[in-house]
Amino acid sequence: MVDDKGKNMKCLTFFLMLPETVKNRSKKSSKKGNSSSSSSTSKLPPVCYEIITLKTKKKKKMAADIFPRKKPANTNTTAVQQYHQQNLNNNNTIPAPNWQGLYPTIRERNAVMFNNDLMADVHFVVGPPGGTQRLPGHKYVLAVGSSVFHAMFYGELAEDKDEIRIPDVEPAAFLAMLKYIYCDEIDLAADTVLATLYAAKKYIVPHLARACVNFLETSLSAKNACVLLSQSCLFEEPDLTQRCWEVIDAQAELALKSEGFCDIDFQTLESILRRETLNAKEIVVFEAALNWAEVECQRQDLPVSIENKRKVLGKALYLIRIPTMALDDFANGAAQSGVLTLNETNDIFLWYTAAKKPELEFVSNARKGLVPQRCHRFQSCAYRSNQWRYRGRCDSIQFAVDKRVFIAGFGLYGSSCGSAEYSAKIELKRQGGILGQNLSKYFSDGSSNTFPVWFEYPVQIEPDTFYTASVVLDGNELSYFGQEGMTEVQCGKVTVQFQCSSDSTNGTGVQGGQIPELIFYA
Repeated sequence: MVDDKGKNMKCLTFFLMLPETVKNRSKKSSKKGNSSSSSSTSKLPPVCYEIITLKTKKKKKMAADIFPRKKPANTNTTAVQQYHQQNLNNNNTIPAPNWQGLYPTIRERNAVMFNNDLMADVHFVVGPPGGTQRLPGHKYVLAVGSSVFHAMFYGELAEDKDEIRIPDVEPAAFLAMLKYIYCDEIDLAADTVLATLYAAKKYIVPHLARACVNFLETSLSAKNACVLLSQSCLFEEPDLTQRCWEVIDAQAELALKSEGFCDIDFQTLESILRRETLNAKEIVVFEAALNWAEVECQRQDLPVSIENKRKVLGKALYLIRIPTMALDDFANGAAQSGVLTLNETNDIFLWYTAAKKPELEFVSNARKGLVPQRCHRFQSCAYRSNQWRYRGRCDSIQFAVDKRVFIAGFGLYGSSCGSAEYSAKIELKRQGGILGQNLSKYFSDGSSNTFPVWFEYPVQIEPDTFYTASVVLDGNELSYFGQEGMTEVQCGKVTVQFQCSSDSTNGTGVQGGQIPELIFYA
């Protein structure tokens, strides 16, 4: 067959026969003989055929592709917008007698039923007492989207209830789950994603649960890592748990100082205090534990006192490695906090000073922390009598990684004319916004080695996005500089790409210059 444009099209022809004809033909075919087809068919009753010709193409199309949505008249457009608006509200019906004709696909027609009383055969009273919302539902649609709903409505122990109370799910989270079931749309928000994950887990909607976990992973930061760690253990999401630990280990001090740390449960508190790779000073760990204890006293309706703080901490207090603190931190902090007993304070002082150290209940081994990795982007370095000079100008380079890392600082070259001290202002930016900066000094010994300069806190770097590393140096006029730079460097399991930055006004680029190293945790 040839279509209107002269293109060849394959055709499939189907012959539909009446049941009586099919029955007679099957009997006829079972007989042996070589009688002609004309004599065979002459004994059969009249046959009705319907010929259906289908054009086939290589690519399968959905209903929305086959029936492209045409722009309706003004009245219909208003009606469509009205129906969509009604879906945002509760208990609305569709007055139009032919609303089905406005939507070309089953998906769109199904979406009209979302949060709609039309044909609803069940209602849910969702939320805790005092904050409930009554939501309509359609048993068939819900059963198709969730095995829990299927068992609830069509299983062996199904109960024929017109109203079902769900006090343990937030209304906004339940609506988000219904929107996915009805509309095949995932609509997540930062303030409801955990509640939505709970609903998706409870009603076994795995794809929505996976989307919630992905949302949490992409929005993971030091501010919410401790809370998400607690929730990920509750929801049994090991991948999310691992990602939370990566953030907490690398940005431990930020995580411990966050408000979310005080919201974690006791079991999560213990797991964090036990953590061997926690990259934080022990005095920060101690102060964070006291802050948690203060909030826990309020949760348990206890007066906030030193005695009650110690009471709610219990054995977790001994997971804080107080003997590994700097002596000044202990003397000016933990020793005067009042949380320790007089005997504990005396024994820890003896631990610092005496040759024969007393036995302590506290863990006395320092945490291992994280070992920083260094990505070196030059194959060699050099120095010349007329470069590399610093006159308040900026050395800058752009980089991107293929895995999430945490930039702790930069490795910089030092003086090529003997020992010297430099003042360095380092910055890390993304699309012009400053993510981290620090002003510090470092001493170079005249060698061609690199010298680390650190940010106050490690900076989280997301994959597949270019960031700008910059430094403004003030010090000896001449220093070493890198050459034979590489555009791509493999550092362990992390691949780092480099490109020139327009912020660089002192000559640094991919091929040569300053900032020879990125120091990071992965």
